[in-house]
Amino acid sequence: MKLAELTWQDVSELPRDVVVLVPTGSLEQHGPHLPLFTDSLLVTAAAEAIESKLKDRVLLVPTLWLGCSAHHLPFSGSMTASFEGYEDALINVIESLIAHGFTKFFVINGHGGNSEPNGIACRRLKAENPDLTFGHSGYFAYIPDSVLESVLEGPLKKIQHACEAEASIMLHLHPGLVRKDRLRDDGLKPDPEVRGLAFQFDEVTEQGSFGYATQATAEKGKRLFEAAVEGAVEELSALADGFVLRGI
Repeated sequence: MKLAELTWQDVSELPRDVVVLVPTGSLEQHGPHLPLFTDSLLVTAAAEAIESKLKDRVLLVPTLWLGCSAHHLPFSGSMTASFEGYEDALINVIESLIAHGFTKFFVINGHGGNSEPNGIACRRLKAENPDLTFGHSGYFAYIPDSVLESVLEGPLKKIQHACEAEASIMLHLHPGLVRKDRLRDDGLKPDPEVRGLAFQFDEVTEQGSFGYATQATAEKGKRLFEAAVEGAVEELSALADGFVLRGI
């Protein structure tokens, strides 16, 4: 069920234990080969595929497309919310539906810069609504490591930014938006390694991407996307149908 396509009477008749699915994306630079709206396009596609497989158990809200992207502002066209503004907007979306009696909320994310704010928002909401259910994850996290290892040929066996994985999924879903003649490998990292540093993206890339986009193919993108959707559907089915907490 897609919230944007329902009337208020339709919403009034829905069971209140459906999973409210909130996609979060961004509008930010993705190197010379992918469009600014890449994260929002991909997470929306993933969320819509999940909704199509869980029709009566998921209520999909429109994508929150303005993300936390200050680290991309050195590149033209990138837009960002403030951390506080983004977090408040996400909480406002969820609180609006809490007011209508819904009880289960899951934020599915398509942009790395949103991950920490999404987690903080869920913790804030849980503290204020201890009887309700809140969760969040990036769509890409549902892909098993075995699939990543078998599909990705470059050294990075995960999603980075406009990389082999992300460019492949774009080639699968939106091939007309990929500048195939501009695909390039890019990225810098500290040597020796220092974990946990915060960088602006112009410090760690030459033209805004990070990874091995020259190895991207539509076939790889299809396999990655389908694996992500399959994994998300499996876990969100458990959230929709009910789970128990067992001792370890």
